[in-house]
Amino acid sequence: MYSGIHNFSEIGKLNKVLLHRPGEELESLTPATLERLLFDDIPYLKVAQEEHDRFAEVLRENGVEVIYYVDEVAKAIADPARQIQLVNDFLNISKIHAKGLRASMTSLLLDMPPKQMVTKMIAGIKRCEVATKQPTSLMDLVDDDYPFVSDPMPNLYFTRDPGACVGEGINIHRMHTPARKRESLLLKYMFLYNRDFATQDNKMWYDLSDSYSIEGGDVLVLSKDIVAVGLSERTTVSGAETFARNLLQNSDFKKVLAFDIPETRAFMHLDTVFTMVDYDKFTIHPEIEGPLSVYEMTLDEHGELRFGAIKEELKDILALELKLPAVDLIRCGGGDLMAAQREQWNDGSNTLCIAPGRVITYERNYVTNDLLAKHGLDVLTVPSAELSRGRGGPRCMSCPVNRDDL
Repeated sequence: MYSGIHNFSEIGKLNKVLLHRPGEELESLTPATLERLLFDDIPYLKVAQEEHDRFAEVLRENGVEVIYYVDEVAKAIADPARQIQLVNDFLNISKIHAKGLRASMTSLLLDMPPKQMVTKMIAGIKRCEVATKQPTSLMDLVDDDYPFVSDPMPNLYFTRDPGACVGEGINIHRMHTPARKRESLLLKYMFLYNRDFATQDNKMWYDLSDSYSIEGGDVLVLSKDIVAVGLSERTTVSGAETFARNLLQNSDFKKVLAFDIPETRAFMHLDTVFTMVDYDKFTIHPEIEGPLSVYEMTLDEHGELRFGAIKEELKDILALELKLPAVDLIRCGGGDLMAAQREQWNDGSNTLCIAPGRVITYERNYVTNDLLAKHGLDVLTVPSAELSRGRGGPRCMSCPVNRDDL
């Protein structure tokens, strides 16, 4: 296995993956906070953890090293000075400016050992935990019935989105919604200060301080030469362009393909409707094939971005770009539109490929799973009655750090 970050495909043998085991942050979801925190329902934590543990177990059974957000960030802030730095950055990105509240939150967090501190940041900080004794601003006095001064991060078990490991570098994403912006800060500390996670030679293609939103569910590494990016509800055109410029000008990648998908909750990211599962096989949600537009970004002779629209059908584009005679598009739900819509809602297209032709899926998507098996894929299923309530599948729940080259 290569050291640090090394990821030049969607399908190479997966060696190391970053997960987050759901925790107390899920217990903070209520009907009143669902919309704010981007959930449609409230998962039962005990069962969600059991399902996630089974997901991790399947990965380990297939030779994958599983690492976790809390552990890796805790390693990054072993130095007390780093802990102070993280708390300051965390309060800034959380827009905590009232002096009294800021002092109380700082004291609360710095009194904890690193692992507990990170866990608390993710779980959320309640107003009752940091009551200010001496008000220093109007904010310290104004009564607010919202229970949190720092929201929980219930979406973090979808580790795909805060960042993406591409080649021998990483994107630290500017997330689209306020509910998720702090997740990227934790990943940035992991990248900068944890040498078990990333080496000093690994590069950063995108930073959370960049101006435009982009999320990891919209980034697919199709080959050592080509990366796909979705233009979606969460990833902006300018974000995709900034990423393409940084990547192409500073690496050996040759092209970025931009897939323009409908901006809807059901099609939140590119990987909710389209994933690569073998050298020549892709899962796809049939409803995006018609409205899908594809564009390409390459460098001109002066090293500046050049843009073009690609008019061919998707299967022909993929075959041409990947230098294959043909590709097989496996449609979620088969030919049954109702099954496709139902299984798409539960991420039937959101497969995690852990080796060529071997994928992890949610067991509930039995129509699509049977279809994948009929197309020659080795399908490993995991339970998902509670995990799927967060609207993300096995690919969403994983951030591949290291894969074998093809």
